Amino acid sequence: MQRFGAWVANRGEAGPQLAWTELGQADLMEGNVSVRVSHSTINYKDALALTGRTPIIQRWPMVPGIDMAGTVTASGHPEFKAGDEVILNGWEAGVSHYGGYAQMARVNGDWLVMKPAAFTAAETMAIGTAGYTAMLCVLALERHGSLPARGPVVVTGAAGGVGSLAVSLLAKLGYRVVASTGRSGEADYLRGLGASEVIERAELSRPAKPLSKERWAAGIDVAGSHTLANVLSMTRYGGTVAACGLTQGMDLPASVAPFILRGVTLAGIDSVMAPKPMRVEAWERLARDLDRNKLKALTQTRPIRDAVALAPEVLAGKVRGRVVLEL
Repeated sequence: MQRFGAWVANRGEAGPQLAWTELGQADLMEGNVSVRVSHSTINYKDALALTGRTPIIQRWPMVPGIDMAGTVTASGHPEFKAGDEVILNGWEAGVSHYGGYAQMARVNGDWLVMKPAAFTAAETMAIGTAGYTAMLCVLALERHGSLPARGPVVVTGAAGGVGSLAVSLLAKLGYRVVASTGRSGEADYLRGLGASEVIERAELSRPAKPLSKERWAAGIDVAGSHTLANVLSMTRYGGTVAACGLTQGMDLPASVAPFILRGVTLAGIDSVMAPKPMRVEAWERLARDLDRNKLKALTQTRPIRDAVALAPEVLAGKVRGRVVLEL
């Protein structure tokens, strides 16, 4: 593919200026593996980058997209060869290195993971960073002993990308899931993914008490701020909360009470720079533990040209589940 299409972001006074542009191989950045990209997706971080709501992009111009799936066309990396199907989540893609919103990419082979045989390329992007992050959260709960027999798990932002996949994964693994959402109309959707109980986001979004009545044994939180503080204050003795997002805010207006009086563990989840063995484990577990029928139910497919228009809808919480972008 000598020439190919890409979304290119240039710095503008009012935010990124985006245009669908034709590029050539010489325009790509340095890397030892070239990939023909077939699919990408739009995560909350992608939406922040596309709208300029938060200064995600660190180099201009930039091809956005923190996720990609495709086929290797050329490789100078010992782990990969032409024809291999690969996926990329995070690292510098879409931030300081051209990302997945282009039909071709050239990247560092250390960033790539071989596509699990259980999934199609489209399914890996239905999962994307959101589902990979959700699995990292589940692995953290398991490492700290938060198993199904300990009690229910709360998932905040449950109708979003990370939340939808977390609900589905936890339910498949036998957990009783309490899904928190600000979209009351999505209750049936969340129960269809396996949630046992659906609660209103407002129950958790107000300022928290140092300790509240114990309601769950563990949690997966995408919101931060007051929501995370409330989740912690309501976690049972010895429980674990995996924190992976900041949709409500970066602050944490909480006290030390849950940690020193109930022995609660707060596990921070970073998907961007997670080491490769952790990534491989997460994808192996996704291949084993994710219900593909539920994945299909929470996914919609759109052309890559729709990415920019979708971004403000993602930030406004108007997009249910996951979106696969076809290139």
